[in-house]
Amino acid sequence: MASTKSRPLRRTEADEKEDLEDALKNYSGAAYADWPNEAGFDGLTEERGPINIPITGNIPAWAAGSLYRTGPGVYKVEDTVSGTFYTSHWFDGLAHTHRFEIMSDENGTVQMTYSSRRQGDDMVEHIKKHGSRTHYSFGQRSDPCLGLFSKVMSTWRATQSKPEERWIENISVAVHPNFPGLDAVEGNLIGKREGSKEGATSTGDEKGPVSSGGHRAKLPRTVWLSTDNSMLKQIDPQTLEPIGFATQKALHPALLGHLSCAHAQHDPITGDVFNFNLEFGRTATYRVFQVSASTGKTSILATIRRPDLRAAYIHSLYLSPSYVILCVPSSHIAMNGMRILWERNVLDSIEPFDTSKKCKWFVVDRLHGKGVVAEFDTDAGFFFHTVNAFEERDETDLVDGTNSLFCEVIEFPTLEVMYSMYYDVILQKDGAEKEFWGNEQRRRDVMMNMAQYRFRVPLAATEGETTASRAPNKLSTAAKILTIPAPHAGELPTINPLFTTRRHRYVYSVCYRGRSTIMDGIVKTDTLTKDVLFWDNPTGHSPGEAIFIPRPGGTEEDDGALLSVVLDGHNRTSYLLCLDAKTMTELGRGEVGFAVGFGFHGTHVGNS
Repeated sequence: MASTKSRPLRRTEADEKEDLEDALKNYSGAAYADWPNEAGFDGLTEERGPINIPITGNIPAWAAGSLYRTGPGVYKVEDTVSGTFYTSHWFDGLAHTHRFEIMSDENGTVQMTYSSRRQGDDMVEHIKKHGSRTHYSFGQRSDPCLGLFSKVMSTWRATQSKPEERWIENISVAVHPNFPGLDAVEGNLIGKREGSKEGATSTGDEKGPVSSGGHRAKLPRTVWLSTDNSMLKQIDPQTLEPIGFATQKALHPALLGHLSCAHAQHDPITGDVFNFNLEFGRTATYRVFQVSASTGKTSILATIRRPDLRAAYIHSLYLSPSYVILCVPSSHIAMNGMRILWERNVLDSIEPFDTSKKCKWFVVDRLHGKGVVAEFDTDAGFFFHTVNAFEERDETDLVDGTNSLFCEVIEFPTLEVMYSMYYDVILQKDGAEKEFWGNEQRRRDVMMNMAQYRFRVPLAATEGETTASRAPNKLSTAAKILTIPAPHAGELPTINPLFTTRRHRYVYSVCYRGRSTIMDGIVKTDTLTKDVLFWDNPTGHSPGEAIFIPRPGGTEEDDGALLSVVLDGHNRTSYLLCLDAKTMTELGRGEVGFAVGFGFHGTHVGNS
């Protein structure tokens, strides 16, 4: 074991209220003031490498493969025509992608290398030239000196720009190996980007520099990055260089909308990809689609258009064995999305939260072409991340001819969480953190819950056209059957990937206990007993998303390891942490030796 001193902290359902109140007290008392995070946002370097990473402890040989991570890098650009440019919101930090390669030889000896690549170099050059960020963003605050005429002109230019010309924009939220259907546009940036080299792309078969005694990880054929719009960026699987760009229109000509969700769902058996495309207009139009991994062809499963259905900001959706489930939360965008053209960012375009704006759910058949087979409403709220979805039938289902659909999500009571992620709040600048966390109601609104809903979907749903202008059966039996509050559940949730679209028990997430302005721990949540295990991290050690690696031959759901990039804020260095997913104790770590930026999401591509 790499560490024998730390012991995971076990808590039970009986401790939920106490732990929540302790977290709220930490925020109100500014306990976060002494937790250093600056190194995860500022002064970040690119290491094209790969460089060798020393390992302490024991990382299992079966964890060999490539861990891709992506998210924001630096947030300020110096030496522009207008001085230093500062990014306002964490979601708009300039894209930076990372790769940890874990290698094992015949004797089980494990070695590790690290490399990274900035994805926003072209955006940096644009900002230096113009002194501002003229492209769309999530939450970049407007220049107070920008006059009405300038705003009108920027809005007009936005309507004239072609999506294909927007390849320099920030795309760095989620990683998708072997995304199907994009063969025609692969590598289309090679030679187009300034400084790119012809032939720089990797086929996935190249060996590259090898550490002594290790076997290189098998690379995916392609790697694409996504964000919460219709754009995707291709990177070289080995060098991480940006080499391709596409919009969802490349998948299907009907996918003309600007917004989508970063977290497209992947069928764990077929590899098919599922997502939606949101087109603005007098009436918002959601097109739910499927991309076949075997043929590369895209099918529109449902076109959803209702007079009372609003355009909304949506970060993820659900997938079960029979359905794609789209939940439209209460994050409505004004003027059915058109307000974004004026505000130039998503956050300022979202209407104020209103409890009358219910969450609207649409269950789309993905097996028989029936389109929307059920829809229902739940209380107003917001979410970033779904957890899982699965189906079962009990006696009531057998009698009523229904199918029980279970959907799990990390949800928030209002929209306040999006405002907690401005850089001045996270980095405690100009008193912004005190203004934000000093409000008691806001503190409570930012604390998430893990929830599980059960919906009974009619099996004999009326067949009809895929254009869902009709209104299928409203479900009166929707029920929230499980709620686990923070910090016993957190954000960036992951599960054992072998249990995707199946009933499962354990969820791993980064928790918020008020000790930091962002995540300050990793928690394992048992959804059956409601017991939790916290990784006992030292003060100032901030973890990222915990990626689950199943142990080959494992017979239990939590038989595996977790990989998380952790920032040691005191020493301004990062390490790749490997935890035993069952006990939440440390197995080993790779010491990077410098700070790696706080990322959003990643994926592990194993050698099998």
